[in-house]
Amino acid sequence: MCCIYIRESLHTEEKEVRDGGDTCMATVLLHPHSSPCCRCLSDLEFDYINPYDSASRINFVILPEFITQGVLCLIYLLTGHWMMFLLSLPYLYYNVRLYTRNQHLVDVTEIFNQLNWEKKQRLFKLGYLIFLLFITLFWMIYNALEDDEM
Repeated sequence: MCCIYIRESLHTEEKEVRDGGDTCMATVLLHPHSSPCCRCLSDLEFDYINPYDSASRINFVILPEFITQGVLCLIYLLTGHWMMFLLSLPYLYYNVRLYTRNQHLVDVTEIFNQLNWEKKQRLFKLGYLIFLLFITLFWMIYNALEDDEM
C-alpha cells in the first residue's frame, strides 16, 4: 500500500513540474510576439521604416499573440494553477476587449499620432510577460527542488 502511494505521489509531482515547464514554454512563446512590435515602433519613430511596413508587421503578430495568450490562460485553468490563471486573466480580458471593439489593429494613417501610446502599451505588455515568466520559472524551480528534498 505504501509503495502504491509513493508511486502515485511521484507521478503527481512529475506532472506538476511538467505542467510548469509547459506553461513556461507558452510564456516564452508570447515574448517573440511583443518584441518585434517594440522594434517596429522604435524604427518608425526614428524614420528607419515607413508606416505601412511597420503597421503590417505589427498587425501580422497581433492575432497570434492574442491566441497564444488565450491558450496560456486555458492551460493555467486546466492544470489547476489558479494563481497564475488569475494573474494572466487581466491581460486576456484586455486583449478580448480590444478585439471586440476592433481596436486591436494598428491603423497606417494614425500610427504617428498613436506612436507614444502604442510604444507604452507594448512595453507594458512585454514587462507583464516577463513578470509571468519569472513567476512561472520560480514555481517550476521551487517544485523541482521540493521533489529533491523528499
